[in-house]
Amino acid sequence: MNVGKGTRIVMAVSNDMLTDQRVMRHVEALREAGYEVETVCKTDLPVRWKKGWRFYAAFNWRLWRRIKSEVNSGKYGIVWANDADTLLGCWLAAHGRCKLVMDAHELFPEVPEIQEKPLVKWVWRTIERWLMPKCDALITVCESIADYYKTQYGVQMTVVRNLPACGGNPEIQNMDYAKCENEMLLLYAGKVNVGRGVDWAIDALEWLPECRLIVAGDGDLLEEMKAYAAQKAWSDRVEFTGRLLPEAMTALAAKADVGLVMLEDKGLSYHFALPNRVGTFVQAGVPMVVSDLPEMARVVRTFGVGAVMERQGTLGLVDAVKAVLAREWKDEDFAAAREDMDWNKEKQKLIDICYTICC
Repeated sequence: MNVGKGTRIVMAVSNDMLTDQRVMRHVEALREAGYEVETVCKTDLPVRWKKGWRFYAAFNWRLWRRIKSEVNSGKYGIVWANDADTLLGCWLAAHGRCKLVMDAHELFPEVPEIQEKPLVKWVWRTIERWLMPKCDALITVCESIADYYKTQYGVQMTVVRNLPACGGNPEIQNMDYAKCENEMLLLYAGKVNVGRGVDWAIDALEWLPECRLIVAGDGDLLEEMKAYAAQKAWSDRVEFTGRLLPEAMTALAAKADVGLVMLEDKGLSYHFALPNRVGTFVQAGVPMVVSDLPEMARVVRTFGVGAVMERQGTLGLVDAVKAVLAREWKDEDFAAAREDMDWNKEKQKLIDICYTICC
């Protein structure tokens, strides 16, 4: 495929990219299509502050300074901002010089962590309202978020769902967990942050004596959740792996009996979320329990690949897990969902976007 003029892309992300599967998949897909893609993350642009407004201000300043001269020299044809927290630095560098793409992984101003911080929320919404209409292409993860932004700012977004690459189920290597023969493995995979229901899962083990819980991921509440679990009489059935690389996470998912994808309905970002783990469990052939929120519940109800929690909280989780465990699952139960949630179809949208804006 001749991808045409402006085939060099610089892609910015504010995390360290070690476990950002969405960004890594996008990079790989665009490189396969013939684009030269470079990434800039917080590891490349270390700043003094680790979080808060000082981090974002310093990171965007350094991001702009890092790539502006290369944009001016014509090195890059596309500057690609992942989420609103890189958009300002990317726009400053790209403005009037090359194409600008924004990929909204979530409703950034609506994450639970800033719902009680009206000034912070206003700043992010102002940046989005000002700069998103100036982008040459806009991408997001689901129809609900695309509809939200169309209503708010009158912008049209292409939906590229956050799906794992298709493939077999690799075996776990160098990973030890103490599962007994008669135990069912519940897997929570993702950030251990506010509103993620990890405490529900820990408490649920009181009513699920045949189950063991693995919490795979890190986050702001990791140490708090470890201490919380340690207080329970069933603490020997809770394990924390910390953050895992994507290959290890995929392998662990394949060993689970039930995947847990829980979010409290705190803010529109969670309300409209379609976490990557939904696709991971579908590809692994693992039934899941999900919160009754629009995007994730739609997948489970449409394709019958698990159970939706009828109520939030521990007891709602217990009921849904019992419903999943009461059924015998076969690999063919996931065939229709796998066909629909196919990354090979989704990634073509990325390629089409770049080809269109570069030609």
